[in-house]
Amino acid sequence: MPDFIIKTHRKDAVYKGNSIYILNKGLNSGKPQKEPFTNSFVILFQNEEDTETVYWLAYSLWKANFWHQSLIGSVIPFLRIHEFKKEFNSKVKWMLQEHEEHLKQVQALRLLERQENQFQKNIFLINEMRKVILSRYCKK
Repeated sequence: MPDFIIKTHRKDAVYKGNSIYILNKGLNSGKPQKEPFTNSFVILFQNEEDTETVYWLAYSLWKANFWHQSLIGSVIPFLRIHEFKKEFNSKVKWMLQEHEEHLKQVQALRLLERQENQFQKNIFLINEMRKVILSRYCKK
């Protein structure tokens, strides 16, 4: 099982080693990122392999809106660290039992993320070309 520590991220705190950050406030609660969020939990790891494995599990849970059931608060919903730890640890244990399937899904998710980034770049380029064509048209 990946060895990790979950705690609340403190502003200006510097963590040695590998870490991921999980947003804990708002409707995007549970969103993982490699850079710190203002309101987030930090998960600290011993090695890079565990970091990548758990990152993709956290990404999958966030995309599936898994954390919406655990949100509390009426104006700004948030996740409690105790609830997050309990649910996240159980999901990591389950993932390790289905490790082969998890690796296949991670590979598919990485491919989809690369394609999504490429599509976003293409849409940006199309919009830029549209602006150039329209600006040339309006100048005449």
